[in-house]
Amino acid sequence: MLILGIETSCDETGVALYHSENGLLAHHLFSQIDLHVDYGGVVPELASRDHIRKTIPLIEQLLVDARLTRYDIDGIAYTAGPGLVGALLVGAAIANALAMALDIPIIGVHHMEGHLLAPMLENEPPNFPFLGLLVSGGHTQLVSVVGIGCYEIMGESVDDAAGEAFDKAAKMLGLDYPGGPRVAKLAEQAIHEFGGTPYRFPRPMTDRPGLDFSFSGLKTYTLNTIQDLTAQRALTVRDKAEIALAFEQAVVDTLKIKCRRALEQSGLKTLVVAGGVSANTRLRETLETMVSAFGARVFYARPEFCTDNGAMIAYAGCQRLAAGQKDRYALNVRPRWPMNELAPLHPPTVRST
Repeated sequence: MLILGIETSCDETGVALYHSENGLLAHHLFSQIDLHVDYGGVVPELASRDHIRKTIPLIEQLLVDARLTRYDIDGIAYTAGPGLVGALLVGAAIANALAMALDIPIIGVHHMEGHLLAPMLENEPPNFPFLGLLVSGGHTQLVSVVGIGCYEIMGESVDDAAGEAFDKAAKMLGLDYPGGPRVAKLAEQAIHEFGGTPYRFPRPMTDRPGLDFSFSGLKTYTLNTIQDLTAQRALTVRDKAEIALAFEQAVVDTLKIKCRRALEQSGLKTLVVAGGVSANTRLRETLETMVSAFGARVFYARPEFCTDNGAMIAYAGCQRLAAGQKDRYALNVRPRWPMNELAPLHPPTVRST
């Protein structure tokens, strides 16, 4: 079964072809960073318009690269939510029109399920059950995963997600969009050029039981630190780097502490980390050290599949279509969509490439 995946939930247009037997055949991604950088963040209307311009040409190029035609496609998976409603509707409209024209099945994929299953695209995928840590611009969640569609939310952010907090900290430091990678780069500069940081920022909600997250207080603490310094003098590159490192350390330690608690409570021996923040080098190193104390293992997607992409949507859609699930032809998108509302797959299966 050959599945076309289409991802248009926010500011990246992703398409991919995934085969149920031969794995990932080809994928393309177009980032809108240059379009939004002057605004300091994603402008929803501009994002939607750019998806309209880019999605069909990307699909056509994808088929050329894979040496296939649209008539070879057996089904289409598209991101139905969560995300920006206008951007989601673009992908849904293109997917539905193409599926209707080819008379093939279609399925709307949950964006975060796509992220959660992205590590399955690697040569050595994790096995079920596992603990999933989803860390992106819009979500920070700890999920107990028994199989595809069998999700129990153990903890989640009650305000800002980790990725959102990174972006807001970047704005406070005067860094361009996207902020997360730029904060991480500054943090590395603090280590290699300035010997670390004199600051220790709070690890929010780690001094109480539970697995929920909150990063709004850390954001405020960062702002207060910057304002206290700027009241005395202009911020130097060193000041910014030391603050960036302290901020990154606080987020990473918070995620580590919550993951450790979740592993202890669940008894699981496998941790899967997915979403844009999972590409952060310090987070990966810290979690790898932490899980080794449990005799556990941690899995990630390759960096290009940590951010939004069509490959994860094609994979997730392929699993559901192969199990007989499909949707009606309709422009059904869900900007807000709890993962625990997803239908389970029975029996849970894993296919890797």
